[in-house]
Amino acid sequence: MRRFLAFIVAVLIAAGGAAFWWLHQPLVTGSETLELAIEPGTTPRGVAQATVAAGAQADAQLLYWWFRFSGQDRAIKAGNYELPPGTTPRSLLAKLVRGDESLRAVTLVEGWNWRQVRQALAREEQLRHDSASLTDEALMAQLGRPGVHPEGRFFPDTYAYAKGASDLAVLRRALHAMDRHLEAAWAQRAADTPLKSADEALVLASIVEKETGRASDRPLIAGVFANRLRIGMLLQTDPTVIYGLGEKFDGNLRKRDLQTDTPWNTYTRPGLPPTPIAMPGKGALLAAVQPDPTRNLYFVAKGDGSSHFSPSLEEHNRAVIRYQKGGQ
Repeated sequence: MRRFLAFIVAVLIAAGGAAFWWLHQPLVTGSETLELAIEPGTTPRGVAQATVAAGAQADAQLLYWWFRFSGQDRAIKAGNYELPPGTTPRSLLAKLVRGDESLRAVTLVEGWNWRQVRQALAREEQLRHDSASLTDEALMAQLGRPGVHPEGRFFPDTYAYAKGASDLAVLRRALHAMDRHLEAAWAQRAADTPLKSADEALVLASIVEKETGRASDRPLIAGVFANRLRIGMLLQTDPTVIYGLGEKFDGNLRKRDLQTDTPWNTYTRPGLPPTPIAMPGKGALLAAVQPDPTRNLYFVAKGDGSSHFSPSLEEHNRAVIRYQKGGQ
């Protein structure tokens, strides 16, 4: 009897040693990183089979029983994973339970317009381009904002995503981020703001974003536009004209462009344009609702990224001669 028990113990020790050895053996050898996609609803057995199908050097049945024996088989998360060389059964399960997906990132830049946003997403090869066949109207409907123009509605930031994720998911996150930042900014608006709604603040912020070369000038530029809105003066801001020209703009803004009426031409139409002209960042949003309390009505670029501000047309004309016409 003792010999039999000793034999059983020896077998168990040997089995335990073999299992310990196997758990630390690489499933991925060589220099290639494997890509593993686990769809929602996949069973633990299906996960094991998908791992082997992805190229892992293992028996699917052994992997399945490891998942079951660990007690963590139901904690495995769906997602897209990268299995680098040296991945073992133990490290594989830890990765799947953590949901440690392989992530990429796309950056939406402050001041970009909607056309540039769509182009940036289209260049992301690891995204699923579900929006590619959608019109702007259909896309916004998919995001739950039917009838809303997409321009300026997405917050500029860097967004991480799992390989194979939908570009609509990235846009939805950017849309909700802008909602939060705009709501927070509007709640901090100055008591004497000439803006009537958060949407108007978004429009003005987009103009401030495009007009500003130096961050510290944003409240001053917003103050000029706020003053003009209060007295009914034309905003006369070039970026809105350029936006109205669309793809016809060749980089050279001409006098005839300033005189050609479009819904966004603030030289021919009073007040704010009908939509934002770009994506404003947090600084521009805050400047739009908390402008500098200034008497200035004019500003001109100085050539170093900053602007010169003037309360009168006479002073402004002198500044234009000084900074843009070489003092002639």
